[in-house]
Amino acid sequence: MSSLPRRVKSEAKAHTSEDDELPSFLDSSSESEEEEEEWEPKGKIAKRRQLPKKNEAKTKKVAAARSAVARKKVKKVAIKEEMDVSLPIEDNRMQLLKPKEDDVDTKPKILDQKLEVPKKMEINSFHGKNAKSLESDEKPSTSVPVVGNQVKHEKSEEDFASDEPPFKKIKSTTCPEGKPVKNLGGNKVKEEFEMNWDIVQALSEITNVEPWVCANLIRLFQEENTIPFIARYRKELINNLEADALREVQQTLEELRTVAKKTHTMIQKLKKEGKLSGCLLTALLNCRTLEELDHVSAPYKTGSKGTKAQRAKQLGLEPAALSLLQNPMELNLFSYIRPNTKGLSTIQEVEAGVQHILADIFAKDKDTLDFIRKLCQQRYICIQSTLAKVSSKSGNEKDIDKFQLYHEFSCNIKNIQHHQILAINRGENLKILTVKVNIPDGVKNEFCWWCVNERWRPKQFLKPELMRLLRNSVEDAYKRLIYPLLCREFRSKLTSDAEKESVMMFGRNLRQLLLTSPVRGRTLMGVDPGYKHGCKLAIISPTSQILHTDVVYLHSGQGFREAEKIKRLLLQYNCSTVVIGNGTACRETEAYFADLIMKKYFAPLDVVYCIVSEAGASIYSVSPEASKEMPDLDPNLRSAVSIARRVQDPLAELVKIEPKHIGVGMYQHDVSQTLLKATLDSVVEECVSFVGVDINICSEILLRHIAGLNANRAKNIIEWREKNGPFINREQLKEVKGLGPKSFQQCAGFIRFNQEYIKTFCSSKKTELGSHALLMKAGAQGKKKSKPTPCASQQPNPLDQTCIHPESYNIAMRFLSFIGGNANDIGKSDMQQKVNAVIQKEGLEGTAKRLNTTVHTLQLIIDGLTQPEGFDIRTDFDKPDFKRSIVCFEDLSVGAVLTGKVENATPFGVFVDIGVGKAGLIPVRNITEAKLSKVKKRRSLGLGPGERVEVKVLNVDVPRLRITLDLIRVL
Repeated sequence: MSSLPRRVKSEAKAHTSEDDELPSFLDSSSESEEEEEEWEPKGKIAKRRQLPKKNEAKTKKVAAARSAVARKKVKKVAIKEEMDVSLPIEDNRMQLLKPKEDDVDTKPKILDQKLEVPKKMEINSFHGKNAKSLESDEKPSTSVPVVGNQVKHEKSEEDFASDEPPFKKIKSTTCPEGKPVKNLGGNKVKEEFEMNWDIVQALSEITNVEPWVCANLIRLFQEENTIPFIARYRKELINNLEADALREVQQTLEELRTVAKKTHTMIQKLKKEGKLSGCLLTALLNCRTLEELDHVSAPYKTGSKGTKAQRAKQLGLEPAALSLLQNPMELNLFSYIRPNTKGLSTIQEVEAGVQHILADIFAKDKDTLDFIRKLCQQRYICIQSTLAKVSSKSGNEKDIDKFQLYHEFSCNIKNIQHHQILAINRGENLKILTVKVNIPDGVKNEFCWWCVNERWRPKQFLKPELMRLLRNSVEDAYKRLIYPLLCREFRSKLTSDAEKESVMMFGRNLRQLLLTSPVRGRTLMGVDPGYKHGCKLAIISPTSQILHTDVVYLHSGQGFREAEKIKRLLLQYNCSTVVIGNGTACRETEAYFADLIMKKYFAPLDVVYCIVSEAGASIYSVSPEASKEMPDLDPNLRSAVSIARRVQDPLAELVKIEPKHIGVGMYQHDVSQTLLKATLDSVVEECVSFVGVDINICSEILLRHIAGLNANRAKNIIEWREKNGPFINREQLKEVKGLGPKSFQQCAGFIRFNQEYIKTFCSSKKTELGSHALLMKAGAQGKKKSKPTPCASQQPNPLDQTCIHPESYNIAMRFLSFIGGNANDIGKSDMQQKVNAVIQKEGLEGTAKRLNTTVHTLQLIIDGLTQPEGFDIRTDFDKPDFKRSIVCFEDLSVGAVLTGKVENATPFGVFVDIGVGKAGLIPVRNITEAKLSKVKKRRSLGLGPGERVEVKVLNVDVPRLRITLDLIRVL
């Protein structure tokens, strides 16, 4: 939150433990969770924010009816800290840009206008503009700045007005207003379920993303924009965030909305049951996490026997508890004794009832909970795990040994690693470990002193017996209610963070694997190793066509005879690359081929081999997609085809497999499966979209994963292609059934067209149409002229082979005119020279200003025009590691330097395949920034599956087959 004011930064930091809490994974049925009463300090209630009134939200019609006079009036609105002039953006582009950090001349006189603006500029109002209000890129209109967030408790002396000219921008259907300016009071995102906190500010505090960016992202997600589209074509609205950050914001937004939705469901339920009071409503609307909501609503759930405090209230002891705090001089506990009533028969029972009510009040007070949370942040809180007594007596020794590191484990909750939390949780679920959170006694002592002497200090003198009762109530509140709540919160937060990190790590690994550089132009032999049932072979052409399939028995005494068959097949199809799956019998199969290669058995072919993960290949081979794609092949042979294709085009093959079966994660079965699936599906969509697909040759399965498309739309595209022939340009996508304007906007930039193929097709089509027209002219002189076929009227567009979005074609053509270029020269060296000459002379910002666009859009256009034809972002990533010989585990020695390929990455280290049949581990402490290449730093990918590295052997544990490595460099 680098752009937040200093005061807001400190406030956000102070409330971190409260605001960043995540849903609990523990049950909340114990006595420690008894919560919620009908009383709160009056002063506290007065300060609470009230629910927003329904009539505060402006309708779409009001936004659409804004006049030029209104725009002019709002032009000098007072804002906090910053003001900006946005650059215009092409059609359909939201106009919410990041504010600049300069021009801070202030005029507090206009501060009062701040309250008049919000109704005119409500964020939801941008939906109401009509598409007819679109103007051309060359005629920008003025616009009013729109607030992206609302920062609370700011002092008026920090406000100021600006004399800047009206903002320049281009109107669009999606957002005609302009960019958000921070801290302009009164505006906030309108949500379906209103809470006492601002969703933009809450989202910003949790994700550490600037509030104006959060406001933009909320709108973009509301408009059903996909993450790949936002990350590539809306950079100026999101401050150039990466896809991972966008995913995190989206997930956090869904969590906050889930809390709001469940809160309002609970409110309606309690209202219907007649249990809802003003204090309870305020407490519910203040909840930011499911943990807090559960804490507040637990006592009111249907079927609950009621808490001790509720039972004491039913006995009529609530006035006594309130009197002890507000008017203790008049309190006489003996007057509440009822000898024949259980719970009131003695003075001890009366005192116990009052104590329970007071403890309940203390445990529900927001200031009290804020104080204890802040206190815990400043102290040493540790999580401890020990071997459970039950498991040590009757347990599987093998399972117990797996958790040997955690039999006597203790670590500060601020320093504990994510994988340690997941390991401890798994051990606890298996009843092998006992886990507890240890909060030092000093926290309890300081908390009790603060409650008695400051927060809950009585307004009048207390008698010694009443003071003792107050102290006992505070201690009871801490021990029975607050301490268990804190433990649940800490465990919940640690677990939720660990699960998220595990899912994000899985996503990063999957992206690295999907973006492995393809091996083009080779004929490949895929080998699915096996013992009894033999090794399955599949030879595929450079275009992924199946040339031959077979089964050979290499490990049953027939190796020499089968070698002749393999040699014959390799020579017949001129295949010099063998791809071996890493499953059963992989090591023996690798040794078999390495031995033949070393003997030059396959001469004159120079044969090399590589090992590839076959995770998910067996599942895919029996799937409906595989049956449809290879109906005549045995499932065992299909897996060999899949193994070969994983090297030829990893992305096209791996998208056929459910991501979680690829197996490059950590504790994937212990995390939320819903979150895991959503994240991995999003990563696949991101990778497929950023690489792009050739619409005329790609498979239906690959099309499904393009941003904006789904199974039905992909199927319709394939059917259209089979019926009408190849697509000529992107505009033809609009003719596909079910592909509307929004879907077209999301997917168009990721669809590619091979211009040579299109030109050849159009030339042959024109020849056919010409001869057909001559024949028709001779036989149908008097007939009415028929309409030309769609293909005859469609013309190829050279820009369709680039990453430039159709909404920017107008700007791209103006840029070409400006540099004196031709669209037919895209990707050629001549185009690169012309672009470089103009940018060196005018500068990127100057050129963008001249073209009336943004720097991000111009940079995307330059990339599209200068990238060579057939450019693939995967070429910068690592290719498979091809080998000719094998190294045995016994050959390893400490200090040996080897090259290998990363198999999997985890928070505690990276596993590297060094070709000995067992992956070695590079501990995370040995992976430093200096050893990572600059390219990897720039991409923020770190080390991931598929990367080639040079390592040094630090330790070889032969009995346990463990290898410890040190990273030398990334190759």
